[in-house]
Amino acid sequence: MSEVTDLLAELRNGSMSLEQVADRFRQRQWPSRKTSTPDGSANTFAVEEQDPEPLMEGSFDEVYVAYMRHELTDEQYEVLARAAAESQGS
Repeated sequence: MSEVTDLLAELRNGSMSLEQVADRFRQRQWPSRKTSTPDGSANTFAVEEQDPEPLMEGSFDEVYVAYMRHELTDEQYEVLARAAAESQGS
């Protein structure tokens, strides 16, 4: 398990508030992917659909997966996404 999954578990079990988790998201360094810039062609998108990037442990991918599993509300996801984006700007 990663720090991200641990934080999400603590949010779900109530041992941390949404604001506490968001604060931690703002403080942490998020891993980045080395990806090529898509050229916008239909072929580029077709290839991505057939061979998507693997999930990266400790990345925002874990938050997205939790959201898709309905483990996070829309509000929680939006707050955490904003917090992660803010950490990238600092």
